[in-house]
Amino acid sequence: QVQLVESGGRLVQAGGSLKLSCAASGRTFSPYGMGWFRQAPGKEREFVSAISWSAARIRYADSVKGRFTISRDSGKNTVYLQMNSLKSEDTAVYYCAVGMRPVWPLPLGPNDYDYWGQGTQVTVSS
Repeated sequence: QVQLVESGGRLVQAGGSLKLSCAASGRTFSPYGMGWFRQAPGKEREFVSAISWSAARIRYADSVKGRFTISRDSGKNTVYLQMNSLKSEDTAVYYCAVGMRPVWPLPLGPNDYDYWGQGTQVTVSS
C-alpha cells in the first residue's frame, strides 16, 4: 500500500554533512507521521527523529539534537534528514518509516510504524 525508498547514504568523514531522502508512494498517502531509525552492527534499532505530516511536530533523539534536522515536502511525499557534524558513532543503516495510526503527539517506537524502507548505509570515518 505504501512503498518507501531511502537514498543518500555514503561514506563521509567525521565532521562532515550528509542528507538522506525517503520517497513514499501509494494509491493514497495520508500518514500520521514519518520517522527515521538507525541500526548499527550488533545494536538494537534506535529512534533518530520523527515528524508529524499534518501538524509538523518534530522530535529528535538526544544523541542527534543540534546536529540533525528532519523535514518533509508533502507535495513530493518525501521526508529528509539533514545530518551535520557527523561522528563515528553515527555509522549505521538508516531506515525510513511511515506511521498510519494516530499516536499522539508523534510515533516514537518501532511498533508505532506500519511501513519501512530497505535502509541506506551511512559510514562515518574518523
